[in-house]
Amino acid sequence: LICSGWVLADRRKPPPPIAVGKPSANAPQPSKRTDMAKKKKSSTVTAEAVPASESEVQKAQEADEDEEESDDGSEIELLQVDVGDVVKLKQVLDETVAGTFLDTCKMAEDHAIDNIKLTIMAVACAFAMVAQFAPLPFPDSRPVLGGCCAAYFLLSGILQIVTTFWDKDCIMVTKPVEKGVAPKNLDMEKYGLRIRTILPRFSEYYTVIMEFQKKHEPDEKRKFVKETWSVGQFFDVEGMFDEFGLMDEVEDLYERFADGKFDDPKDYADDNKDLVEVIFGINMSSPPELKPKASKIKKNQ
Repeated sequence: LICSGWVLADRRKPPPPIAVGKPSANAPQPSKRTDMAKKKKSSTVTAEAVPASESEVQKAQEADEDEEESDDGSEIELLQVDVGDVVKLKQVLDETVAGTFLDTCKMAEDHAIDNIKLTIMAVACAFAMVAQFAPLPFPDSRPVLGGCCAAYFLLSGILQIVTTFWDKDCIMVTKPVEKGVAPKNLDMEKYGLRIRTILPRFSEYYTVIMEFQKKHEPDEKRKFVKETWSVGQFFDVEGMFDEFGLMDEVEDLYERFADGKFDDPKDYADDNKDLVEVIFGINMSSPPELKPKASKIKKNQ
């Protein structure tokens, strides 16, 4: 019993404290695998990134810009038009011609005539509104209705006369250019340009005429330039429109006018004859002689 009590007393004693500090000689040694792992980690050296030079960065940026420009230039959306619709065909051609003078030639449009026509039509609409909404009973409103209707039809007739005999075949009027823009043609600094287009019915020939606005001269001394093209030069069989080709031709026509290389004034009478054909829809003239011209294609196409 005494021996067993001593054994129990030894078992109940707390364990000896663990020494903190240097490991004892009896402490287990780390395995060789952990030592090898530490050596491998310590042997790896991180490589520092070398900054690229400014010339290399610029070359890379220029290469990216060239690729983007080539991608943008390769994709061109062409306008498709029904070549059997003459009204739509002339509308597309006229819009391209006007856009060339405004965007490429950097000319300002004069809206004086358009403002006059809008004023006439606004007054006519005012008479129509009075006739419609006048607070008068019907028997007593007969004189008012008659006067308003007469004024409306009179103003509409005046507007039609202005469009037929004043505008004629004009699609736009420009303001005079600034000084120094056309040194070979100083009249362009005094007068604006009048752009006319002619496409007779049942005809394939489209004509653009440039002349001065508000410069009263006889036909024998008229300063103008004109050019005639076949519609097939700018449209294919499927109706795809070569907009850049027409813009190049119109730009060449403008340069001729700016350089003072005018056409023969005797040909101006033929233009008046073409205008009669446009108004009455009769094509009595023979097809003009056209010189074969290759359509210019810009680099970005």
